[in-house]
Amino acid sequence: MNKPFKSGVAALAGRPNVGKSSLVNRLLDFRLSVVTPKPQTTRDAILGLYNDEDCQIVFVDTPGVHEPEHRLGERLVDRALEALDEADVILYVVTIDDRPFWSENRTIIGRLKETKTPVILCVNKVDLPGSREKILPVISLFQKELDIRDAIPVSARDGTHRELLLQTVKSYLPEGVPLYPDDQVTDRPERFLAAEIIRGKAMEMTEEEVPHSLAVEIDEYKSPDEYPDRTDLLIRATVYVERPGQRAILLGTGGRMIRAVGSAARKELERLTGHKVFLDLWVKVSQDWRDSERELRRLGYGE
Repeated sequence: MNKPFKSGVAALAGRPNVGKSSLVNRLLDFRLSVVTPKPQTTRDAILGLYNDEDCQIVFVDTPGVHEPEHRLGERLVDRALEALDEADVILYVVTIDDRPFWSENRTIIGRLKETKTPVILCVNKVDLPGSREKILPVISLFQKELDIRDAIPVSARDGTHRELLLQTVKSYLPEGVPLYPDDQVTDRPERFLAAEIIRGKAMEMTEEEVPHSLAVEIDEYKSPDEYPDRTDLLIRATVYVERPGQRAILLGTGGRMIRAVGSAARKELERLTGHKVFLDLWVKVSQDWRDSERELRRLGYGE
């Protein structure tokens, strides 16, 4: 007798830099979300699809919940919390050193207490030295604060308990037909993924004051898939920062930094698309764009 097919949405919640994006990438075996050592990297609720013979799991990677310092931060926290409302199961991602009384965790726990959606606690980074003796105590701390259905130690870095987590998520999904075609990895267009790749490389390679002021707008995207006369994928993009000094850092002496960012992004874009890529990057200043409603809407962070 065939197993019933299951499909549904699993949303990830957690404070910044706990490894939500890395965990989604590991579960999908595909680099969907930007991953850097810097917190507050994810800016959108990004949908990624896991398919096997008897289920489709729609993973939603959300921005980290934090204390916002500008309108962009407020928008990101709102997006993260709203994504939980659409989920069939919630993966609350913490690390072995997390504590429920930290302000970001208090916000998340308060929201999760309001929902009847099952919560799976994912204790990430158990590959770190000395983590084994920390796992049960941190699980116990969060179980005292929240109704947790399952708790699973995981490592986004090496894939520890990946299959266990997938099977556990599957057990909470309702029976139903696939929500998306089974050959699809995400609902986001290539233009969006291209902007995320460029932003990720710029974040990785710039100094501390620059990364969170970065935004990328794709000005032109012409693929051989849509333009058969083309032999390469043409991408023209503008990278926005908030200050002239940040622009100088991102450009680098003689343009060396932005060329290095472009080279690294181009290689990843070629792996993603399978096309030879011509990437043309420009750097512009948009003063205090993170606090400007007009600029937030223009750059895709509107209400």
